[in-house]
Amino acid sequence: MQKILAQCKKELLQFSRYKTTVLLAILLPFMTLVVFGYAIRLEAKNVPIIIQDFDKTPLSREYIDRFAVSNLFRLVNSSKSIQEALDMGTAKVAMIIPPHFSRNIKDGKSSEVQFLLDGTDVVNAKIIKGGIFGVTEFFISHNKLRISSPSIIPRIRIWFNPGRKEALFIVPGVFTLVLTLYPALLASIAMAREKEEGNIIQVYASGISATELILGKLLAYLIVAIGQTLFTLTLGIIIFKLNFIGDISLFIIGTLIFLINSVLFGLLAGAVSTTQASAIQIAGTTMAMAIILLSGFIYPVSNIPFPLSLLSYIIPGRYYIELSRDSFVRGSGWTGCWYIPLILLILALLQFLIIWNKTKKMQI
Repeated sequence: MQKILAQCKKELLQFSRYKTTVLLAILLPFMTLVVFGYAIRLEAKNVPIIIQDFDKTPLSREYIDRFAVSNLFRLVNSSKSIQEALDMGTAKVAMIIPPHFSRNIKDGKSSEVQFLLDGTDVVNAKIIKGGIFGVTEFFISHNKLRISSPSIIPRIRIWFNPGRKEALFIVPGVFTLVLTLYPALLASIAMAREKEEGNIIQVYASGISATELILGKLLAYLIVAIGQTLFTLTLGIIIFKLNFIGDISLFIIGTLIFLINSVLFGLLAGAVSTTQASAIQIAGTTMAMAIILLSGFIYPVSNIPFPLSLLSYIIPGRYYIELSRDSFVRGSGWTGCWYIPLILLILALLQFLIIWNKTKKMQI
């Protein structure tokens, strides 16, 4: 144990000696949280819509106004034709109100309004389509224009996030990205630096075992990672008004084991690399792609096609995203997420064994 603590102390002293590394450990999580938290938006807003009104009656203008006052659409006044506006991207939606729109409705007849959607972005096209139905339904209800009552009236309530705040979805995912990427990068740099500078020979010659070496480095960069976690969580709570609603003990235990996974992956990347540059590439590229593409950060894991979906099961970030979103949004606690710390612990043990085997072979 004394050798492990000595190795930990040495690592922390080396970490603090490199001022640029210390600055990056603080600055990178802050920049990532702010950029991803504000830049990523899954819900379309201010979608440009061009309108051609052949009816030109008070009722048709009121229908247009309903689109104008919604947060989803933004009216575009353009001298271009509808086709030109859609082709050039000036408008993403075109609405064409037919002649006799108002007369048909007042006579109790249906009046079809044509909408042309830019389907370049499939996800936004689906959102826009739903928005059109929503605005139209509100217009019909507000003006009491319903011709006949439908047999089924859906009454929808959104659980856990009734205000549809995107921060409650995005920011817990950003936490996972930050706590995966940056502890791993710092640990990989530290591991590779000793080999690049030739200091690793002195470490092996000192008589320290592979287990003590790994645990010492793990403890040192786990302390750094805990500091990054506290800093990032504090910023997220202050900037994005997040609140814990889950079991805090589950979040603390799960976060601690997840950070161990992140640091261990960084040590693994450093162990298989000969230079700091290659260690950064392995740790940064691999973890960034895994979190963004295979963890459920942007889209559900269920959307990942087979056999890539199998890779998601060995990504620790997949489970931590679920845990963090439960802690800030759902709040099921141990009842719903008891298995997450267990899986993270198993993944950490597997990584430790791989690093131990690699490091043991390198010893004198």
